[in-house]
Amino acid sequence: MKKKHIRLLSFAIIAIIAFAFIGCATTSQVEPIEPTAAPQPVVEEVQVQPVEQPAQTVVEPEVPVVVGETTQEVAEGTKVVKIITTSDMHGNIFPYDFMRNTEAATSQMHVSAYVEEQRSKDQSVILLDNGDVLQGQPIVYYYNFVATETPHIVPSVMNDMGYDAASVGNHDIEAGPDVYTKVYDQADYPYVAANAVSIATGEPVIDPYVVIERDGLKIAILGMVTPYIPKWLPQNLYEGVRFEDMVQTAKKWIPIIQETESPDLIVGLFHAGVDETYSGDADELGNENASKLVAQQVEGFDVIFTGHDHQDTNMVVQSPSGKEVVIVGAMNGGRSVAVATARFSPSGSSYSLESIDGSTIMMETYEPNSELIAKYQDAIDEVTTWVSREVGSISETISSRDSMFGDSKFVDLIHQIQLEKTGADLSVSAPLSLDATIEEGPVYVRDMFSLYPYENLLFTMEMTGREIKAFLEYSYENWFNQMKSLDDDLINFKRDAEGNLIFNTRYNTYDTATRYYNYDSFAGINYVVDITKPAGQRVTIKTLTKGNAFQYDKTYTVAINSYRAQGGGGHLAAAGITPEVALDRILFSTDKDLRYYLMEAFEKKGEIEPSVDNNWLVIPNLWVQRGMKNSYPKLYPAK
Repeated sequence: MKKKHIRLLSFAIIAIIAFAFIGCATTSQVEPIEPTAAPQPVVEEVQVQPVEQPAQTVVEPEVPVVVGETTQEVAEGTKVVKIITTSDMHGNIFPYDFMRNTEAATSQMHVSAYVEEQRSKDQSVILLDNGDVLQGQPIVYYYNFVATETPHIVPSVMNDMGYDAASVGNHDIEAGPDVYTKVYDQADYPYVAANAVSIATGEPVIDPYVVIERDGLKIAILGMVTPYIPKWLPQNLYEGVRFEDMVQTAKKWIPIIQETESPDLIVGLFHAGVDETYSGDADELGNENASKLVAQQVEGFDVIFTGHDHQDTNMVVQSPSGKEVVIVGAMNGGRSVAVATARFSPSGSSYSLESIDGSTIMMETYEPNSELIAKYQDAIDEVTTWVSREVGSISETISSRDSMFGDSKFVDLIHQIQLEKTGADLSVSAPLSLDATIEEGPVYVRDMFSLYPYENLLFTMEMTGREIKAFLEYSYENWFNQMKSLDDDLINFKRDAEGNLIFNTRYNTYDTATRYYNYDSFAGINYVVDITKPAGQRVTIKTLTKGNAFQYDKTYTVAINSYRAQGGGGHLAAAGITPEVALDRILFSTDKDLRYYLMEAFEKKGEIEPSVDNNWLVIPNLWVQRGMKNSYPKLYPAK
């Protein structure tokens, strides 16, 4: 299939950045392909009233995860369409972990083997991806920002695997317009994102949906992305684009699809999860994870594929009319694929949907596609050589585990480089890995991905002393528990309705009130955190580290990453700084991500001697030590 030409916006301000987003608001039709053919990447708010949610029934299957698929007898004349969806691959293309220099148990190559197996059966197969392919493993970083003159590895592999369509993930946009424009143009498959809308025209900037034909049947795929992107990413990454509410968008496009295309099956391909309460109220306009809400509130869907939350999902919910809608989602990194099997029976001169079943298939039991690996062996070797390049050395081992409980060498290394790069008065940062270690001795490119996993830019912005205090109170409110006895936890863990801790099998640890990458501390000021005091009264700022008095009414320059400066984590909102105000406060932005500058620092200095300046302390010490002892095994359970 050939994609149609993309329309260019006429506004000069977005002429370059919007290329990857601009497209027709009508559909592309995907022609039928042979089972062995190999066809295939990437990208504020609409003021509408919240929709009242009717009470709905959710039916959870007893065993949502299956290792294999059961065979079901197919009646003569029945047509079977199997839709296989990957999600949140995050660069796990090959069965090799470039960060740890080890084999990987799952990858896109494992998925490829499964897909080829399914294509060999008497059924039609559709292969979809649900976003977040352009961030994660060093191999995608290499093709995003290093080997920029060569074809990108992601669409090359996905073309070879025969993907039929893909949604857009927030981390795909994070890679930047130069990257996702290139990927989009190289892909032989369409990207769909109905709720990524041009501010200038009000129309989707790429195709909202695509129709795929298989064995005389028309399958309509409506794509959407989580509308939370403006809360995480700076506007220069998606200039001229707003991200609209998923429920409202689906209500607009489903009637259009039904009337224009008369499809036999309507599929949602949503880079959004099913827990509508994860980041806010279920009634919130522009809900981050609205996939289930769409199924419950919008009539017309037969199956919805979810993503973004990295969860293995398999459930059935009821639409407004009481129709059952299958919701199924894959785990990240190719650990599982989401599958919907639709059966169509003859009905006069046409076919009608007889049944549709959802399942999630684990990939670790499949052998990776050796032929495809062999084809890309040169690329694998090239990236292996790159990540194995020594960039410097470190005089002692540092671990992110120390960062969970107080000031640490791990985070202070980031603070130090942020301050040196920006010349700001202060620096704010969090540990971005729960359990990363940089070993004493030589440091390699791969270590930078453990030290700093995300492609954040580095900003310098202005904040008043009063705002900094409120920012810190918010951070430590969510980070530390208020200890009332020596038997309490230091860490603020999440609890269920009965007050019990919640164990997360995905991460093999207990859930915390907020994720560790929101555990923000400041450098450049001296302060204490009293964990016996209630939230909002814990932080006492003493002085600037240089010795000057800290003034609440004075404005300071702060080195801060782009995620936090854009409002990610809610810290700025807690300080009373809206995204619009934050944008006006930004004085400087790097043109490369923070990981680049970390590598640069090692290369310039040769050897780095990590140190902790103890500019902030958690008190009282005895309580802290006991709280750490109580919390440590919950954060890091014995394996």
